[in-house]
Amino acid sequence: MEDRDYYKILGVDKNASEKEIKRAYRKLALKYHPDRNRGDKKAEEQFKLINEAYAVLSDKEKRRQYDTFGSAAFHQRFSQEDIFRGFDIGDMLKDLGVSSDDIFSTLFGRGSKRKFRFGNFGAQDGPRFDYGSPWGKGFQRESHMPQKGGNVTYDLSITLEEAASGAEKKVSYRSDGGLEQITLKIPPGISPGKKLRVGGKGSMGKNGGPRGDLFFRIHMQPHPFFQREGDDLIIEREVTFSQAALGAELEVPTLDGRRRVKVPQGTQSHTKLRLKNHGFPHFRGNGRGDGFVRIIIKTPKGLTPGQRKLFGELSKQGL
Repeated sequence: MEDRDYYKILGVDKNASEKEIKRAYRKLALKYHPDRNRGDKKAEEQFKLINEAYAVLSDKEKRRQYDTFGSAAFHQRFSQEDIFRGFDIGDMLKDLGVSSDDIFSTLFGRGSKRKFRFGNFGAQDGPRFDYGSPWGKGFQRESHMPQKGGNVTYDLSITLEEAASGAEKKVSYRSDGGLEQITLKIPPGISPGKKLRVGGKGSMGKNGGPRGDLFFRIHMQPHPFFQREGDDLIIEREVTFSQAALGAELEVPTLDGRRRVKVPQGTQSHTKLRLKNHGFPHFRGNGRGDGFVRIIIKTPKGLTPGQRKLFGELSKQGL
């Protein structure tokens, strides 16, 4: 599902009060109500979006989850049924001179002459309905076949070293209101943005159906000196003018410990010196990337009189 900014849909600030949200909803609901826009598909779609936005922002817990996780993660945790559960269109609009019958008959076809409450239907409410996607053709009778639960995605932050060598991490997460813990295996060489799947640990299924899957989206913590570029690792080292001009030997850190690297005579600033096979392991493959030392020539500050004289002599020599 695409990201939806519910605050923008209702035209309110993120710090808006309940009264401000309700006032904005009532105004827009009247403006885009199907009875006032007969045959206007765009108005009908906007009316549905307005109701979805208000169903979330008028519920304290749903609004808290939406503000905490953002739109994309919220919709991975909440199905359309979850969003509209307990939301009564008729109750919200009854004082505006519109009935729920009018709304349902216009949006979802003539013949829906009952007052329905989204989700949590009792036997006295008549047949249950499953709206699936609210942007489809309307409500259909709910299937009683087993249905797999929804997938759940969490963000997981790991260190560069954990990504390079692989690791096992104990991770706690919430599922269907409860706290669960698993041991997650992180394969060597994993990249930021990759997802790790844990089958059968998502939301509970319906009518005896299996649970959905759990996914962890990998984020990598900044490293104090390594920069990752694909499977290569870059480290910057400063050298003096004389080291760059005359050549030098440096000791630098790698994932495998400290290594020595030769700086050739006449090395220019930002030259990269290669350390073969000292980069990241290829994800689920053989071999590794390379390490690179990026040379930065350091310009001295606060020269002593003697140093200034020496640089003056070098300048006369065209250096």
